[in-house]
Amino acid sequence: MGADTATPLGVFVGLATLDVVHRVPAPPRRNEKVTAVRQDVAAGGPAAGAAVTYAALGGRARLVTALGSGTVAGLVRDELVGRGVEVVDVAAGSAVPAPVSAVQVDVQTGERAVVSMDAAGHRVEAPADLDELLRGAAVVLVDGHHEELAAAAARSATGERDDGGGGGGVPRLLLDAGRWRPVMAELLPLADVAICSDDFRLPGAGDSAQTAAGLRDLGLPTVVVTHGAAPVEWWEDGRAGTVDVPTVPVRDTLGAGDAFHGAYAFAVARGMATPQAAGMAAAVAAHRVGVVGPRDWLDSLPAVIDAAVGQR
Repeated sequence: MGADTATPLGVFVGLATLDVVHRVPAPPRRNEKVTAVRQDVAAGGPAAGAAVTYAALGGRARLVTALGSGTVAGLVRDELVGRGVEVVDVAAGSAVPAPVSAVQVDVQTGERAVVSMDAAGHRVEAPADLDELLRGAAVVLVDGHHEELAAAAARSATGERDDGGGGGGVPRLLLDAGRWRPVMAELLPLADVAICSDDFRLPGAGDSAQTAAGLRDLGLPTVVVTHGAAPVEWWEDGRAGTVDVPTVPVRDTLGAGDAFHGAYAFAVARGMATPQAAGMAAAVAAHRVGVVGPRDWLDSLPAVIDAAVGQR
């Protein structure tokens, strides 16, 4: 089945959490209590955040994750559905609670600190209908959480490539490489695009440059590395380049990487080339860090996209 280029389906496989976010005048010292200046509660997690961004841009977003039962799972599911994300819970009915992330955002710097169980509370296997859940997608993104599920999704997405080239509407597989996890060794050979944070390291690599070189040596078709406010680097088919990140006041960095990944996935689903996709994603991520709150920035996102598209 070919992808719908007007409202392309993107499938996001990985972590969803409940983020409890406090903006604080300064991080608390040992044994100190701090009064927050603002609090927010929203769904978080790399795959969930990317799916929310993708949906906000006009795509059809499907999140395959593990929530389980209970109040927290319901809160996460309801908030995501309210943001236009279809939620497929492969742990529905499980007694294991959904993960909660405690987030502090420093008012002075906009930097965030996160404490979370991540996916440690759930060990889940791929559902029997995983192939069907991925069918028709223009792009599939895995974040490496829920390792068995991530590996199965990557195999399913790439297993349709009977022509060896990913033609005929076969989804592009994007890997959110935020930090190294053992499952990355299985995911990297399958990925079309590895989007790496500046902190991501291949085993034995000393810095992001060595990591990018190692990924190219592994045969990754496209490698993209983000460096916060510094230019985004990309490599593809023997070509390389950089994309500038718009300069904005840094007010809230929570979910900036997720915003980049969701926007990049949407750009790829719409057929944009790598430099243009990276530029659009950089504009979206920069907009995210310039606005306080986990969701407030979405209200003004259309104007940012119109400006980014107009500059291409």
